[in-house]
Amino acid sequence: MARFVRWTALMAAAALLTAGCSSGSSDDGKDGAGAGDAKPSAADSSSSSTSATTALPASLTAQKLDWGRCKATAGSAAPSSDWQCATLKVPLDWAKPGGSTIGLALIRSKSTGGDRIGSLLFNFGGPGGSGVDYMPAYATTVSALHERYDLVSWDPRGVAASEGVRCRGDKAIQAAEDIDATPDTPAEEKAYFQDATAFGEGCEKAAGKLMAHVSTTDTARDMDLMRQVLGDTKMHYFGISYGTELGGVYAHLFPKKVGRLILDGVVDPSADTVGHALNQTRGFQRALDDYLKSRDQDPAQGSKKIATLLKRIDAKPLATSTGRKLTQTLALTGIVLPLYSKQSWPTLTSALNSAEEGDGSELLALADGYNDRDSAGHYGTTTQSQRVISCLDDKQRPTPAQTQKRLPEFEKISPVFGDFLGWDTAGWCHDWPVAGQYDTPEVSAPSAAPILVVGNTGDPATPYEGARKMADELGKGVGVELTWKGEGHGAYGSGSDCVDSTVNAYLLKGTAPKDGKVCAS
Repeated sequence: MARFVRWTALMAAAALLTAGCSSGSSDDGKDGAGAGDAKPSAADSSSSSTSATTALPASLTAQKLDWGRCKATAGSAAPSSDWQCATLKVPLDWAKPGGSTIGLALIRSKSTGGDRIGSLLFNFGGPGGSGVDYMPAYATTVSALHERYDLVSWDPRGVAASEGVRCRGDKAIQAAEDIDATPDTPAEEKAYFQDATAFGEGCEKAAGKLMAHVSTTDTARDMDLMRQVLGDTKMHYFGISYGTELGGVYAHLFPKKVGRLILDGVVDPSADTVGHALNQTRGFQRALDDYLKSRDQDPAQGSKKIATLLKRIDAKPLATSTGRKLTQTLALTGIVLPLYSKQSWPTLTSALNSAEEGDGSELLALADGYNDRDSAGHYGTTTQSQRVISCLDDKQRPTPAQTQKRLPEFEKISPVFGDFLGWDTAGWCHDWPVAGQYDTPEVSAPSAAPILVVGNTGDPATPYEGARKMADELGKGVGVELTWKGEGHGAYGSGSDCVDSTVNAYLLKGTAPKDGKVCAS
């Protein structure tokens, strides 16, 4: 089952489409959550939690990283010699830091200039995206930051080279693509939920004990150990998409360790499972409306035409040059991918025109790119890891009956995306073998240094409104919002000199803008 709900990675869209303030307060307090939290903290709700002030064994904090040449991975060729790779040892269960450990794959490139500030950690989203694979490609975008920071990223636990979870083989994934993700009959509904159950069982078999220890809270704790082992007094961090939620959770757990944090393409921390789906329904429809306006089409009429096309494909999948059929779900996924970047809108036009003429090849190629499928039929693990992590995070499990009652609400917002995103709220974590940890993540960090939160008014995957919600929940004087009136997922490096210079001033000089600053497109 393909999915673009939740917090799909900026890195996926950017890479695949190309192919086809102060530096912080002193450390005079203990790490941990501020008093008077309005809801249970990520630490309290995690089965893997341990007090933020618990002393860690020296076997973890004093470990020396054995940096060496990076090797090619399943997702990318070996980077240049400027990049080094190593493995960080972290506890399997953070409630038992002296117990079993797992290894996290790290990658870095040392700062290129003088006056080094420290390490700058990157998480590119997902959850499930490989930082080891993508960091070298993103280095050109952040070249100004590279002069004073070591660029560092990693594969979070349960992802790629860090005990990456593979729940299904390639043939089973391709077979599942034929299952209707917007079921219209009892038989289709039964198949949809049976497939969800089978997927969870496969994940449990593949992940074993790790299944209960890949939460965002676990990864935030990994980050702080990473900071210590890298030798940084403060955490300097650049989080994109889901990486913004991870950064917010880190700030809540370790507010006194916050240095300079950028959150770009922001997840709304106040939204629950259904709330996220509704947000994305609005976000993708808003992006589609903007695309249609750019084509001098009426958004309502253009959306109706696309919805009609999808219904035709649902009744009779389109032929493609590969011999595979383009199903409705694959077609919808193919439409989603170009909406992540305005530069890709012409690709969407061509694909839709071809589909109207009966050829699904272009939409299928876009869907394959989104689903991490190569020309040989091999699928990556990004979406599988995404599901394992997000279903451990999310406590809510909407039932099929609850979902059906809300489908009209989704469909009213978007005739194109509503049905899919509505059904997904029940299907994604249906019958999941591990209980979720919280309804919404706790990101309040009242004693942290200012954190720069960047929102893009045209963002489809993490709609703009989430940036203000994140800034507010971080706390007064902590969350500083920067708005870009642009298109696509994320803002930094997307063509706005105003955004880039503001972010660079914050990261390089520690100068935060006034809360509410707006950068015009």
